[in-house]
Parts: sequence; structure tokens; C-alpha cells
Amino acid sequence: MLFGRTVWIVIWCGILLLGVVGLFASLYWGRQTHYRNLDEIVRACGTILVSTGFILLLLSLWALFAQGLLVVAVGCFVAAFVLGRRVGQPSPPPE
Repeated sequence: MLFGRTVWIVIWCGILLLGVVGLFASLYWGRQTHYRNLDEIVRACGTILVSTGFILLLLSLWALFAQGLLVVAVGCFVAAFVLGRRVGQPSPPPE
């Protein structure tokens, strides 16, 4: 049994709530910017997936499914990084 498991569940529920709020804010802002903030949307989805995965692992429910969610979340964060680099300002030339 993990010491302080309830505390960690509460923390991950807070992160899940933060991810949901971030997703709605990103979608609202995306409508105004013609979805040029796709990296923010993917990052919010990754936050939701990782927090859901950790909550399931802490509750000892569907461990294999939870691990799959964590793998997909890592993919979302990598995709958000790639999208952010592509959409963002071009890098300054090296000196």
C-alpha cells in the first residue's frame, strides 16, 4: 500500500481538473485564432490522459488500461512539442 495514497489521488484529481479547464480554454481560444494553438489543445489532452492514468493506477483499477493511457499521454506531449516548434516563431539563425 502506498503511503498517502488518498493525498496523491486528490492531487491527481486537481491536475485532472486543471487539464479539463485548460482544454476548454484552449478550444475557446482556438476558435478565435483558427486553431493555431493546436499544441495547447494536444498538451491539455495529454494532461487529462496522464492524470486519469495515474488515478486509475492509484486506485488499482484497470492497470493495463492505465499504463496504456500513460503511453498515449507521452505521445501527446511529444506531439505538442513538435507542433509547438512547427507553429511557433522560427528559430533565430545560429551565430
